[in-house]
Amino acid sequence: MGKLENKVAVITGGNSGIGLATAEEFVAQGAHVFITGRRQKELDKAAAKIGRNVTAVQGDVSNLGDLDRLYAQVKQEKGRVDIVFANAGFGKPAAISDITEEHYDEIFNVNLRGLLFTVQKALRLMPDGGIVLLCGSNASQVGFPGFSAYSATKAAIRSFARTWTMDLKERQIRVNVISPGPIETPIFDKTGLPADIVTQMKDQLVSKVPAGEIGRPLDIAKAAVFLASDDSRFIRGIELFVDGGMVSV
Repeated sequence: MGKLENKVAVITGGNSGIGLATAEEFVAQGAHVFITGRRQKELDKAAAKIGRNVTAVQGDVSNLGDLDRLYAQVKQEKGRVDIVFANAGFGKPAAISDITEEHYDEIFNVNLRGLLFTVQKALRLMPDGGIVLLCGSNASQVGFPGFSAYSATKAAIRSFARTWTMDLKERQIRVNVISPGPIETPIFDKTGLPADIVTQMKDQLVSKVPAGEIGRPLDIAKAAVFLASDDSRFIRGIELFVDGGMVSV
C-alpha cells in the first residue's frame, strides 16, 4: 500500500518540472491527482505520461474563475481534496531600476495571488486533517541579483505558512513549505535569456551548492510525498529546503 493510498490531490503547475514529477510520485503512492496548467497541449502530454489516476484541468491560477472551474470538477469527480500542492509559479530577472508594473503584477499575480486563492478554495473541499503544501524557493533566504520581485513572493509564501498553520490549527490541517534550490526544470528556458547566459547561470549556481550539482524534480517530489504523508504527522509550519545544502552551510 502506498503512503498516499486513496488520497485526492490537487497540484497546480502540474504539466511540467516539479509539478509533473510530484504528480507522478503521488500517483505511484496511491493518490488520484488533479493537475493544472495554462497550456492544454503540455497538460495533455503530462496526463499521458502519468498514465492513470489523473485528471487534467486547463487553467491559470491567477484567474479565479479558472480556479473555481478546477474545484467544481474536483467536487464533481471526487467530492473532496485531501492534499493541495500550490506549486505554480515562475520568475524572470529584472534589476530594481528595470522593474515595471507589468513585471511586478505578472509575478505577484501568479506566485502570491494565485497561490493564496488556490489554497483558500481548496479548503472548502478539504476534510479536517488535510495537507497544504506551498512551493517556495531558497530565494526567500538568498539575495539573487535581479530577482527581487520573485524573491519577495517566496519570502511571503514562508509567512503564509506560519499564519495559516495557526489559522487552521483547530482543523488539524498541516501547512508546510518546500523550498527548492536550483532544479533542472523548464523555468530556466522561460527566463528569456540567451542560452549561453543560462548556462553560465547554472554553472554559477552549481558552484554554490555543496552537493555539487543541480537538483532533479524527483528530489522535490520525494520531499512532497514525505510532507503529504503520515510520516510527517508532527511537522507543520516549516520551510524545508531541498537545495543540496545551498542556504544551510
